[in-house]
Amino acid sequence: MPIIGKVTRYKGSEQKALRGYELLIVAVLKAGVDPDHADAYVTDEDHLARVGGVVEGDRIEVKPWLEREGRWSFVSSDPLVEDLAFWSELKKERRKD
Repeated sequence: MPIIGKVTRYKGSEQKALRGYELLIVAVLKAGVDPDHADAYVTDEDHLARVGGVVEGDRIEVKPWLEREGRWSFVSSDPLVEDLAFWSELKKERRKD
């Protein structure tokens, strides 16, 4: 399942301002990786596959869809992957493999 570029929804409680928005996934911030390391901030699928995909504890950089303006926000947020709707879909898909 492609992750970067996927649209999902927020279902957590940590970042309440994201509730109700469609969110565009723009990057994965790998948990436990030194932020200065090249593998910490992942923006394409090939790189994501090389670092083990998305795992619990990763943060996902997202941009909300601004309906009134008809565009994705310039401002991004980084909720936990577990707080995004696509996480349950991804876990189900992995169980099938």
